[in-house]
Amino acid sequence: MLNSNQISFQESRQILTLAVPIVIAQLSQTAMGFVDTLMAARYSTEDLAAVALGSGIWLPVMLSLSGVLMAITPMVAQQVGTERLRRTRSIFNQGVLVSVIASIVAWLLLRNMTPVLELMDVSGSLKQKTINYLEALSWGLPGMMIYQTCRSYCEGFGKTKPLMKIGIFALLCNIPLNWLLIYGNFGFPELGGEGCGWATTIVMWVMALLSIIYLKKSHHFSKLKLINSPRLKLKLFSNLLRIGIPIGFTLFIEVSMFTAIALLIARLGDTVIAAHQITLSFTGIVFMIPLSISMALTIRVGQLLGQSNSQGANTTANTGFAIVCCTAVTSCTMMSLLSTQITGLYSEQQDIIQLASSLLLIAAIFQIPDGIQVAAIGILRGHKDTETPLLLVFISYWLIGL
Repeated sequence: MLNSNQISFQESRQILTLAVPIVIAQLSQTAMGFVDTLMAARYSTEDLAAVALGSGIWLPVMLSLSGVLMAITPMVAQQVGTERLRRTRSIFNQGVLVSVIASIVAWLLLRNMTPVLELMDVSGSLKQKTINYLEALSWGLPGMMIYQTCRSYCEGFGKTKPLMKIGIFALLCNIPLNWLLIYGNFGFPELGGEGCGWATTIVMWVMALLSIIYLKKSHHFSKLKLINSPRLKLKLFSNLLRIGIPIGFTLFIEVSMFTAIALLIARLGDTVIAAHQITLSFTGIVFMIPLSISMALTIRVGQLLGQSNSQGANTTANTGFAIVCCTAVTSCTMMSLLSTQITGLYSEQQDIIQLASSLLLIAAIFQIPDGIQVAAIGILRGHKDTETPLLLVFISYWLIGL
């Protein structure tokens, strides 16, 4: 049973040691979306709208498929807790097979989104720019699936700093690539919003290659000889899907509510779409903090359960809730007091700033309950319980929220 007497300052250091690199890695990855939004907005309102609509389509696809691969983390963490490291190699290999399937699904989906845009009443040049953006991104998602497999595996061991470094490097690559491909500098083609898609694709493959190199060259992982031809082990493969598919559906349900809102406002014009995208972009950045703490809780709880230390796992859960509440109060206060200044970073148009500021004030309200729920989900995943969060999220988001 959870109670405040089981909050440990020593355990908080353990959680933050895991969480801080994840936060930086997550912020680096989310900042790429911020950079895309900012640079597309400076190019034209229509290109920003194309990136916004495209993001509302490809992010649910990417997050849902990546969610399946997140099952690797608690599975590996419990094996690490029992010090059966060789068994983690089989988990990694099944993850590679799942990532191949996910890559094919993602590529096909993003290249066949014209009916969705027509359903949204998107037409003319905005429709074409959105299609071009999605088709460019389709070539990058296989790289992202490979990266997510490697990342989930490393996080199961509690190795979060290398992923942080890869995330920072990816962001540093994304900025100049956007500058070259959106605006056509140094003789590169001037692609506008489509350039964001190609820049992101290149960066996704850079992240995949760097994560593979790390697993192959790292002293910690090289002895496990992970990089080889994976063979299907049906029982383990099925177990990974049993844990991972509910995670994927959970993420899809969470994101789909916001995507549904984007679909509903698509016909209201570029200004409304742009304001909505600005709000989602910034709140997405802020959300990376509780999400990263949640991921650290999954790792820590999984490892403690692998050691048969249920009391320690309970203390970790209580401490994690306390940390999340502190960060949520801080973000809520910041968004409430600085809404106009924040939205002004994205656009100079007063009508967009005014509308986005109003939306940001609303977003500030749900920081605390959102942080608590994502922490709870992380704890349950550490127990390899992914079906309960799926049920609760389904009721909350689709039956009530939507």
